[in-house]
Amino acid sequence: MAISNAARSDTGYNDAGKLIFRVTFGVLILLHGIAKITGGLGFIAAALEKAGVSEGFGYLAYIGEVIAPLFLILGAWSRVAALVIAINMIVAVMLAHTGQLFSLAPSGGYELELQAIYLFGAVSLALMGAGSYSLAGRHGHWN
Repeated sequence: MAISNAARSDTGYNDAGKLIFRVTFGVLILLHGIAKITGGLGFIAAALEKAGVSEGFGYLAYIGEVIAPLFLILGAWSRVAALVIAINMIVAVMLAHTGQLFSLAPSGGYELELQAIYLFGAVSLALMGAGSYSLAGRHGHWN
């Protein structure tokens, strides 16, 4: 069965959209990771200790905010990388933002809208995959 030009064009637009979303999302998360590399994990270690968890688990933030975003940007193992970021966001909300889960900001928006965008953006990427414009290509393993 031949694919029409309209279907090919639509696939190209979808893949271009995935590329833009994947790279932008990866860079934005990576910036948080770079801040942790340069500024340290003090806040995370303190939050983990307060929660009764070894502060050594704080180093996992580097996986969720440095390694996984780099994989997303490159388009390799993108679905796994996105799931790692989603788990990272769930842990971040549980450690630092549970009191704001059902709160609105003074401006009327959701108090955790940035965290929600990162969490559900990561889930969306895990479901969509990287698309054709990626290191592993559309049919790459876990891509």
